[in-house]
Amino acid sequence: MSQIEIIAALFGLISVWLTVKENIWCWPTGLVMVFLYIFIFYEARLYSDAILQVIYVFLQIYGWYAWLHGGKDKGELHVTRITRLGAIVWGGVAIAGSFSLGFVMHRYTDAALPYWDAAITVISLVAQWLMAKKVLESWLLWITVDILAVGVYAFKKLYPTTGLYTVFLVLAVLGYLTWNKALKKRLLV
Repeated sequence: MSQIEIIAALFGLISVWLTVKENIWCWPTGLVMVFLYIFIFYEARLYSDAILQVIYVFLQIYGWYAWLHGGKDKGELHVTRITRLGAIVWGGVAIAGSFSLGFVMHRYTDAALPYWDAAITVISLVAQWLMAKKVLESWLLWITVDILAVGVYAFKKLYPTTGLYTVFLVLAVLGYLTWNKALKKRLLV
């Protein structure tokens, strides 16, 4: 499993780096990563993470389409900010969803870390949806996910993946700063 994990991690790095750069190729490289991680997380009994990767397949395809055709006049999508109501709604979804999925995983599976795994899963889904919409604050959610993931994956001895999420954390901070700069620049024009 180690070689597959290393390949998945490399595709993950490429995908996130391309996302920071607002490069459309982040989506197909991300597809390769999520297909590989379906198997990696299933083998590690991180079932919420495995389910997350399956959902990511569809979100990757949606994001690819949205970045190409989701903007004004079906053109390129630009970075935006989340509304106050959006932050409240998506924050509530993340919290309620994390506890609900954690409960289900705790009660009905042999999941290794059901609540932590569920939080990573649900917050990631919210972050990925907002990223597909090019919402700046999606990077703040990714920072949260990456911090949680580093701890969980280190505990499960998924060391290449732990390293990947450590780099993801740095890239998420860079992504936030880069997208914020792009947003400010676009608003000044």
